[in-house]
Amino acid sequence: MLINNYFQTPIWSEQKPEFVKSLNKVSNKYIKEARKKNKDYIKQFGDFGTSHHSTPLTQDNDFLDFRNYIGQKSWEFLDQMGYNMNLYQTMFSEMWVQEFSKKGGGHHSAHIHFNQHVSGFYFLKCSDKTSNPIFHDPKTGARATKLMMKPKQVILAGTDVIHFKPTPGTLIIFPGYLEHEFSVDHGLEPFRFIHWNIQAVPKGMAKDV
Repeated sequence: MLINNYFQTPIWSEQKPEFVKSLNKVSNKYIKEARKKNKDYIKQFGDFGTSHHSTPLTQDNDFLDFRNYIGQKSWEFLDQMGYNMNLYQTMFSEMWVQEFSKKGGGHHSAHIHFNQHVSGFYFLKCSDKTSNPIFHDPKTGARATKLMMKPKQVILAGTDVIHFKPTPGTLIIFPGYLEHEFSVDHGLEPFRFIHWNIQAVPKGMAKDV
């Protein structure tokens, strides 16, 4: 039989370590402010299970080179998927840095970001002892009729959950419709990453950032 694989979901990844040192440095003030903002919660409940989330980074020129790079890659991502990007321009709707609690328990449950076309992660602090991103099969019909998988530790056509194991400098780009989460972090080593979302809007409707 001829095997045809249709309705595939691309996830791009690469190692881009040259941004790690500079972005960690400029991110420190944002994480410090986020921890300060959470100080009352931490005082009452302890620094366990929290995610210290920065204010938006899109207007900070210290992130300009990085923003330009991932913005271009995100455009190429949509173009490679076959969308007619001559009709659209891409714009950042969100970009922030976050760090999980030093006491452990940091995580994110499975979710997508409303009305986004490209999402991505850039990992600044992580190891094989920290949290990791998890992606879920976006085909709702396949998930609703799921069968038991064979006991093999390999990725097959029926696999519905994918775990990535990032290192500092790992860049991941994926469709905005792809449900994702972060596993529970045990607080053994620092875990920090930048997350962003990009929209493709018809040309003339919004200014590209």
